[in-house]
Amino acid sequence: MRIVFMGTPEFAVPCLNKIINDSHEMLAVFCQPDRPRGRKMLPAPPPVKLCAMARGLRVEQPEALRGNDGAITLLRELAPDVIVVVAYGQILRREILDLPKYGCVNVHASLLPQYRGAAPYQWAILNGETETGVTTMQMDAGIDTGDILLQETCAIPEDMTAGALHDLLSDLGAQTLARTLKAMEEGSLAPIPQDNSYASYAPMLHRGMSPIDWSRSAREVHNQVRGLYPWPGAAMEFYGKLLKVHRSRLCETGGTPLHIRCGDGNYIELLTVQAEGKRAMPAEEFLRGLK
Repeated sequence: MRIVFMGTPEFAVPCLNKIINDSHEMLAVFCQPDRPRGRKMLPAPPPVKLCAMARGLRVEQPEALRGNDGAITLLRELAPDVIVVVAYGQILRREILDLPKYGCVNVHASLLPQYRGAAPYQWAILNGETETGVTTMQMDAGIDTGDILLQETCAIPEDMTAGALHDLLSDLGAQTLARTLKAMEEGSLAPIPQDNSYASYAPMLHRGMSPIDWSRSAREVHNQVRGLYPWPGAAMEFYGKLLKVHRSRLCETGGTPLHIRCGDGNYIELLTVQAEGKRAMPAEEFLRGLK
C-alpha cells in the first residue's frame, strides 16, 4: 500500500518500522517540528524524525495542518492509499480525512471507547485497571471517536509502571496495525461503531498531579506512583525538600522507615526514590546516605 505516516514520539516508532519492514511504499513521514529540549534548550528532532531519517524517508514537519494549504497540496500530490496516524499531536481536518482511498487509520493505546484522549495508558494505571490494550480506528472528525477496526488486549500487572506499559503497547500497536493494513487490502475489515455510553476520557498529565496525598488508600498511592512514572512523577515532601518516588509496592504491614502507612491503614514500601538535584537510587541507599 502507498502510505503517508504521521507520528511524533517514541510510541510511534515501532509502527513506522513495522510498516517499512512489511514492504509497504512509504511516501512521506509527517511529524511535529523540532522542539527545544535538555538543559540548554536546543532544538532536537522527535524520535519519529530520527527513525525516518535513518531509513532514508522523506520527512515533513509543518507547524500546523489546519489552514496549511501547502500541506494539503502535498498530500494530494502524494496520493496515499491510507494515512496512518500514531500519536501525531495534531487534529486532522475533514479534507485530509477524506483524501486517501482507505481514509486515515489511527493506533490508540486503549480499548476504545474507554480512555479517549492524550494519556490513555497512564490513566488506566491511575484508575487501577488490570487490563488494557490497543485499538486501530477509522478516524473521523471527533477525538478518538471513529469506528473500531481491530483491538488487542493485554494485562496490566500490579507493579507495572506507565513507562513499561508504554513499551508493551507500542509493540502491540505495531503488530495490530500490520494486521489492520493487511485486512484492509483484503477487504475483510468489519468496522464497529463505538458505543458512546461506555466512553471515558484520559486528559493530559500535568505536574499538579505529582504530590502524594497519604490520606488516600495504599493502592491509590501505589497507582499514582506507577501511573505517573516516568513523567511527571509522584513526589512527597521530605524535610522541606522534594523527594520523587519512582517505584513502590503494596505491603500489608510496616516495619522499616521505607514503609509508609496510608489512609486505609495499609502500607506502601518505597523502592526507588530521587532527591532534588540527585540521581534516582534504591530507597535503602537513600536512607543510608542520610545524616
